[in-house]
Amino acid sequence: MSFELLKMVGDAQKKKAVIDVRPGDTVRVSQKIKEGDKFRIQVFEGTVIRVDRKQSHTERIVVRKVASGVGVEKSFLIHSPLVEKVEIVRRGKVRRNNLRYLRERSGKSARLAQKDFDRHAVNTLPEETKEEISEEVKEVETAEAA
Repeated sequence: MSFELLKMVGDAQKKKAVIDVRPGDTVRVSQKIKEGDKFRIQVFEGTVIRVDRKQSHTERIVVRKVASGVGVEKSFLIHSPLVEKVEIVRRGKVRRNNLRYLRERSGKSARLAQKDFDRHAVNTLPEETKEEISEEVKEVETAEAA
């Protein structure tokens, strides 16, 4: 009984539709950052080196990029309300779920072979879910304002 209750609570917090992100993808993640009383959107672009717990409300991706010669990794919870949008820029051809070996590589050896894909089709959510999401956002905003 308690497991079913936990599952119901977790499913209630899931987003209705998310983009199917895979290891090896180059993604652009837009995240809300709170500074004082204001929110701003910060974009982090890098290669997905790991995807965890895909069917759960705690689905997580680890994104890696090299900034100023230093490797930076960030972990994002896909269903978090702070993650605004995940956009797939490139698809890499990989055969592993965890691309830890990219941490030791730099330059050309860190590149992944690119797969052809329809960028527009992959990055669009179904129309009915977009409407549901916008309605939910309006409800949350009115509840926060009250």
